[in-house]
Amino acid sequence: MKPVLVRPFLLVEKFDECFRFYRDVMKFEVSWGKEGGSYASFIIGMNMRIALFKRSQMAETVKTTDLPYECECQDKSAIVFEVKRFDETVEELRELGVNFITQIIEKPDWGIRTIFLRDPEGNLLQIESEIPKEQWTESLRAEAKIYRADQ
Repeated sequence: MKPVLVRPFLLVEKFDECFRFYRDVMKFEVSWGKEGGSYASFIIGMNMRIALFKRSQMAETVKTTDLPYECECQDKSAIVFEVKRFDETVEELRELGVNFITQIIEKPDWGIRTIFLRDPEGNLLQIESEIPKEQWTESLRAEAKIYRADQ
């Protein structure tokens, strides 16, 4: 059996705030749901979706309502979005009121330019754009030859 990823769920309490963030700030098309609901999904790319679901309802379903809602820990996941026009996208998000948690980071050892932010629920988001391969580190170019068929 080989499972197929359908869509990741973000389990949220601030449903309406997150709904507006992904619709109005990130500019994703709503494919299901509305403000005031408990479930919504957004088209984030070709045949790709992301969904919001009220955390309390999932906790009831999987019987974890007796566990703590919050804890201090390092992030366990990040959602990464690739953009073609990196600087323009970052500026547009700033104009929409996004507070980035990092400055723009040049990562030649990752082959990208990137910046990080959080959605209203605190989920870690990364915006990235590939840099020209000539700017990659030598070790990344060598790894790419091993793992990527397009090299």
